[in-house]
Amino acid sequence: MSTGSTYCLDANVLIQSWQKYYNPRLCPDYWNLLSQLGAQGVVFIPGEVQREILRTEDELADWLKTSSIPVKPINTKVTQCLGEIYGAHPSHQTLVDNTKGRSLADPWVIAHAMADNAVVVTKEEKVNAANAKRIKIPNVCEAMSVRCIHDFEFLEELGVRFGCSMIT
Repeated sequence: MSTGSTYCLDANVLIQSWQKYYNPRLCPDYWNLLSQLGAQGVVFIPGEVQREILRTEDELADWLKTSSIPVKPINTKVTQCLGEIYGAHPSHQTLVDNTKGRSLADPWVIAHAMADNAVVVTKEEKVNAANAKRIKIPNVCEAMSVRCIHDFEFLEELGVRFGCSMIT
């Protein structure tokens, strides 16, 4: 199951999976797996992702508080990587949606991945339009030579297979 890679999870991987794809009432194994991968050091989240999720006091926040997913703090190397990201191109400033206070963790996800030589896992899709108002994580990862994959690719890469059963 191990690829030897470490994966840095974007907040949307947890939020959208909880709300849509792998709701724990239907797919508790997904959440058990993520916690197990955290305990094994395969996945982690930046502290900024944790803050983004804990802002909404809900069941996902409760789960995250008890999961084994490591939460990495900002350190000097991460801060240097963030400076490299913002210095590489002016468009990288648009990772954060300042008007709505969204995506605050996005640049930190990439900076942590750079600092730890990790793979970014996100649900975001690359923006190809030159007139896009905001750049996305995959665009910046590509510019910074950071490997970035969709969460379904992440599961495939780890060889994850889910089974179904009925509660009787």
